[in-house]
Amino acid sequence: MTKSLKKEMDMTSGNLLKKLFLFSLPIILSGELQLLYNAADLIVCGKFGSKYSVGAISETGALINLIIQLFLGLSVGANVLMSRCFGANLQEKGQRIAYTSMIMSVIIGVVIGVFGAFCSGYFLVWMSAPEAIIGLSTQYLRIYFIGVPFSLIYNFGASLLRAVGDTRRPFYFLAVAGIFNVGFNLIFVIVFKMDVAGVALGTILSQAISAGCIVVCLVRNKGFFKFSFKEMRFYKHEAIEIARVGLPAGLQGAIFSLSNVLIQSSVNDFGADTVNGNGAASSIEGFVYVTMNSVAQGCVAFVSANYGAGNMKNIKKSVLYSTLFVCIFGILFGGLVTVLAKPLLSVYIRSSGGIVAEEALEAGYSRLIVICLTYFLCGLMDVMAYAIRGIGYSLLPTVVSMIGACGLRILWIYTIFEIEAMHTLQGLAISYPVSWLLTFAVNLLIFILLYKRKKRYFSQIKENDETFE
Repeated sequence: MTKSLKKEMDMTSGNLLKKLFLFSLPIILSGELQLLYNAADLIVCGKFGSKYSVGAISETGALINLIIQLFLGLSVGANVLMSRCFGANLQEKGQRIAYTSMIMSVIIGVVIGVFGAFCSGYFLVWMSAPEAIIGLSTQYLRIYFIGVPFSLIYNFGASLLRAVGDTRRPFYFLAVAGIFNVGFNLIFVIVFKMDVAGVALGTILSQAISAGCIVVCLVRNKGFFKFSFKEMRFYKHEAIEIARVGLPAGLQGAIFSLSNVLIQSSVNDFGADTVNGNGAASSIEGFVYVTMNSVAQGCVAFVSANYGAGNMKNIKKSVLYSTLFVCIFGILFGGLVTVLAKPLLSVYIRSSGGIVAEEALEAGYSRLIVICLTYFLCGLMDVMAYAIRGIGYSLLPTVVSMIGACGLRILWIYTIFEIEAMHTLQGLAISYPVSWLLTFAVNLLIFILLYKRKKRYFSQIKENDETFE
């Protein structure tokens, strides 16, 4: 067996509990490293940059996610389809998906990069960014968008490798890039005094390194699919399939980001110090979220592979084990962050002279204790949405998210948040767990109904001795 084949994982048999954990662990570590890109930006600028650097960078987070998530969802489509091919052993089709998805990543990355860099200033004006930070935010955002093609190349390539059970190499590449990112930040900010522009430049250089590593890995891959620039071509049918599965997933991410943009606009009304604290809290929360979302990514790979193999029993096991993991991770890490909230926030936040800005600290703390104590609900919501996509229904969880997440949060802003007693950062944060719980409940009911339908479908195929493809 070749080394590449050994890196792949059979997701349709054996101890699925152990395999799902081993599969998800490198994705968790990869996600944490990706968050360290942004955290390193915030921490370095918070300690060595200007007073409102943290707020300037965090102001861009929801906007970046809104624009990128829509198209990054296509990598979820590539992952689902490649996992399905892997489970059904459809190697030729998997090859076409690999080539098509990587071409899509380059085209989409360039389009987003140009569009985002050109429109950055307009976006921030529409969000009513505080005057004290809008200049810095625009500067950071324009440079960041230049690096978007590198980010998409890495994420699409990593999704293909993860679809066949190889989660370790994407993590290794990200670890190398993460080390360079921290080094670049320190040099550009401390030595060259570039402030937010320096950390933006460091981020895109490190993204270029991770993208280069993933491309070399794909070219040298000798497992389920191979990669050659000479044979590379775009397959229209596979592109449509990827879009059919991935665009709803991306739309769901964009919907969540849209509601976050609206919430960020409401946060802006409280002033630059509150924006600073809210941004620091958001960065810390991300480390809890990524542990649960990584399990959800593992869930969709296992569900898709077993759907391709026609194994409904293992689909049920994969979903149950995933819900168990997200509850454990959400409660454990969410509780830990809550206990250590103020020391963690102090790492990010300072005022002139290096003293911790108390107003920003209290703002961040008021958000963290609401979000982190209930974050496991977000994990459950993600697992159910990913599981539904894994069995072939990508649009349904998007519609549910549009109503349960975006719709409810917008309604919350214009109703509950307008009540004087609730017109606080904490009152705004409560909209998150409420929307997570509602969306999870609806997705759970949908999954149960669809699971029963698919189970009857495969039973009929088995009875008729038909071959599943």
